[in-house]
Amino acid sequence: MKVRLDDELCVGHGRCYALAPDVFDADDQGHCVLRFDDEDLPERFVDVAKQAVANCPEDALAMEG
Repeated sequence: MKVRLDDELCVGHGRCYALAPDVFDADDQGHCVLRFDDEDLPERFVDVAKQAVANCPEDALAMEG
């Protein structure tokens, strides 16, 4: 599975990196940064990534695969 980020939708609420800090990080403005950009997530992070994606208020995140 992969995580996709729509940079234009992210406003930096920070729920993603608060819920899944091994999957998401923040840039200097507090916007989401993917730790596994364009690569498959390790299986151990899939469930927590799904939880973070589901909690994004702007729907800036999606799961693929």
